[in-house]
Amino acid sequence: METAKPSRVSPRLGGGKFWLIGLPVAMLAIIGFNAIRYDLRSYSLLIHFLNPRASNFLLRWETHSVDAHEIALSLAHGSVRARLYTPTGVAHPPGMVLVHGIHHLGIDEPRLVSFAQAAAGSGFAVLTPEVAALVDYRVDGASIATIGESSGWLQQQLGTGPVTVVGVSFAGGLSLLAASDPQYARHIRALLLMGAYDNLARVSRFLATSEAELPDGRLEPYKAHDYGAAVFVYSHMDEFFAAGDLVVAREALRDWLWERPQDAQPLLAQLSPAGRAVMDSLLSRQIAQLRPKLLEAIQADGSQLSALSPEGKLGDLHVPVYVLHGLTDDIIPSTESLWLEKEIPRKYLRAVLITPAFSHVDPENGASWRDELRLVGFLAGVMRAAN
Repeated sequence: METAKPSRVSPRLGGGKFWLIGLPVAMLAIIGFNAIRYDLRSYSLLIHFLNPRASNFLLRWETHSVDAHEIALSLAHGSVRARLYTPTGVAHPPGMVLVHGIHHLGIDEPRLVSFAQAAAGSGFAVLTPEVAALVDYRVDGASIATIGESSGWLQQQLGTGPVTVVGVSFAGGLSLLAASDPQYARHIRALLLMGAYDNLARVSRFLATSEAELPDGRLEPYKAHDYGAAVFVYSHMDEFFAAGDLVVAREALRDWLWERPQDAQPLLAQLSPAGRAVMDSLLSRQIAQLRPKLLEAIQADGSQLSALSPEGKLGDLHVPVYVLHGLTDDIIPSTESLWLEKEIPRKYLRAVLITPAFSHVDPENGASWRDELRLVGFLAGVMRAAN
């Protein structure tokens, strides 16, 4: 009978006990890490959005350095200024198109730059195309093509498949319309709406009245920011000013929207008495004085506002959608996301979060840790879909 040989313990592996105990522990550690990896990336993105210079062990673990350079996109409807942020050391990053809201700084707006850098630092190649109408405080149909064609450009540039589109504020509704257009939808992997609208006329009425319309038909008192009404007037100047006042009135209101009141004030003397009265109401934030005229203009432009609204136009939507809205958003009320929740086909609505941890377009300080965790979890879901 052959004598049994003594077992040999490999000093490298540590013996059978390692495999009985160590391997399952290692596997659980790997599974656990993978389970929370997107939460860590979400946490990193939010912290760097708030503070680009923030640093700790977790942030260093899930953060890449970022290269950014300005480019000109050659799109079907012309050249578009843009900026591309890429994470260093990531061979094939997934793509993200980040679309700014209404602001004269466009892709240079500091909060947008911070978000783009934070998203790129978490592993995305981020493209920020400049949307001309939104820079000029207008919402128009050409912007839908800019968003859709930019998505196609980035997909082709990266070669890593369809990209995620993040639509901020008024760009959210436009991004949803782009994702519902079959010629652009094939370039879009997922859609994140941040403070988006469903119906422009309804949002405009809110800005005029400080009342939000709910899906159940109720009206809810909800304080609107006067900035929103000023933006509406700026994009409909001929309905508020006589032809002789238009040039000066547009310049004065633009200066005020650009936070240059010292430049706007001297121009007021050049306006007619009627034009001066309208401008005084805007600059003194007395929106109630303009309410009848605002509501009249909204009614008159109903067809145009409807054409630029997602409401009733999402039948061809086949892209996963995530909806994020600040609870107290005073530009586009959070009730719009309740309407979007009803409007977006259930099959493609992945998550809706209306939260006090977010304002109109950026995180709020002072939110409870529970609300912050919900926000981290929500964005972790977006990042999973984006990859």
